[in-house]
Parts: sequence; structure tokens; C-alpha cells
Amino acid sequence: MTTLGFLGLGAMGRAMAGRLLEAGHAVTVWNRSRGHADALVAAGASRAATPAEALGADISFSMLANDEAAEDVLSVLDTASGRIHVNCASLSPEAADRLAARFIAAGARYISAPVLGRPQVAEAGKLNILAAGAAADINAALPYLEVLGARVWRMGDRPSVANAVKVSVNYNIIHAIQALGESIAMVERNGVDPALFVELLTSSLFGGVAYSGYGTEIVSGTYVPAGFAMSLGYKDLTLAKKVADAAGVRAATMSALFDVFERALAESDLAEADWGAAAEVTRRDLL
Repeated sequence: MTTLGFLGLGAMGRAMAGRLLEAGHAVTVWNRSRGHADALVAAGASRAATPAEALGADISFSMLANDEAAEDVLSVLDTASGRIHVNCASLSPEAADRLAARFIAAGARYISAPVLGRPQVAEAGKLNILAAGAAADINAALPYLEVLGARVWRMGDRPSVANAVKVSVNYNIIHAIQALGESIAMVERNGVDPALFVELLTSSLFGGVAYSGYGTEIVSGTYVPAGFAMSLGYKDLTLAKKVADAAGVRAATMSALFDVFERALAESDLAEADWGAAAEVTRRDLL
């Protein structure tokens, strides 16, 4: 039986590792905070004492918070030779390039496979997975990626391309949140029920997960608990700027979006909320 490792057990990582366990796979899990692994161990996972132990599985996965965490945790590769590592986090393309080079130098193989979806989507195995790396390596990991996702999108041979695509998707979500915040503020101030307005949008020209999900969230003001923290949204906005700059793209809206997120992070109730709460900056006229 192919052994699997999973490093990084935040809300997304726990949901993904749990999905692999439920499918009957042998999974070794590791997290800095040991308590995050307890429920998975109770469900049948093995607890790794070190990151290297989890990386020693035939195929390992990671869902770590940012570039710094990923490069720190994935620095111990003494048992990774011949193995495949699948990095599912939203990282910068530059970090992905460095990690890919590190794994290759250790005799291992590396795939970038950032995901689209929240923890409840991961629990249902309905993620969209953006995979990039050598075709043979993706093929080897595909049975497990298909347990996690509704669709695996192949983005090419260079792992960091998948990270650039993920950043670009999240940049679109940020725009959707801001567009909703601005348009909802406009109709609210004209005496229109914002719920009716969002129903109009999503029933006509803007049917889709981003508009329906964030539209409902903004109308209800239900930003806590955060499904995706404001600070992580700001991180992804920063990554989007790096991708745009590297590609020579002049992103006309970028500076305005930074203003919105920086203002949200300066408000105590918004800073700890879901990134959809960035819409409140316009609704409250905080700029």
C-alpha cells in the first residue's frame, strides 16, 4: 500500500487529511501544534514526531500557512529521496521554485497543487486542484488528488505556474468582494434591500460561487468565524502584486485594493474577520 504523509493541519489541512483517511489510505500526519492532529490520530492516522517522518511517506502533502512556514518545515529532506511531495498551499511562485529545486536536489519529486475551496468543500472532496509538475509525478499522485477534488486542472510542467494561477484566482475573488461591497453600498443608500440586490445579481448576470457566497456573507454581516482570514487575504493580495510585477502587468486596481485591506486590518473587528469583511470598508465609508 502506498503510504501518505500530511504536514500542516490547520482547518484546510485537517479536512484534506481526514478525507484521505476516510478513503481508506494510510496517512501519517504532522503539525507544529500537536493538538491539531489528535482527532485525525483518533480516526486512524499515525502521528509523525518530525516533519521528516511525514515526508518519508511515498507521497506527502503539505498545507502550510505561507512561504516562510513552508520553506522552514520542508527543509528536512533526508528521508525524502525518491518520494513525491505535493504542496497544496497558496505560496509565491518564487517560493515554489525554491522548494522544487530543493526537492530535486534531494532526489525527490515536487508538485505544486494549490486548491480552490474552503474546509467544508475539502471535507466533501469537491476541491478544484491546480496541479503543475512533471506529468509522470502528477499521474502518480492523481488517485489521491481525485479523492480530494472534483477536478484536477493540469497547469504544465513547472510547479510554480500553478501558484501563479492560484494567486490570480484569489485576486479575482478580492475584486468580487470589493465589487459587491461597493454595489451593495450604492443600493443600500438608495433604500433597496441588499438581499434582494444580491438575489438579482446571482439570478441573472453573476451566478457563481464567489458572488453567491460572498454576497450572502456581506448582506448578513456574518464574518466570524473566518473561513479565510483577512490577514491571509492581504497576503494573497501581496502575492498578486508580485505575480503582476514579474509578468510586467500594470494592475490598475491594485493600489486601491491595498488601501481597502490595510484599512480593514486597522479596524479591530474587521482584522479578525473573514476577508469578505473587506466589503465593510466601503459600506462604512472608512476610506
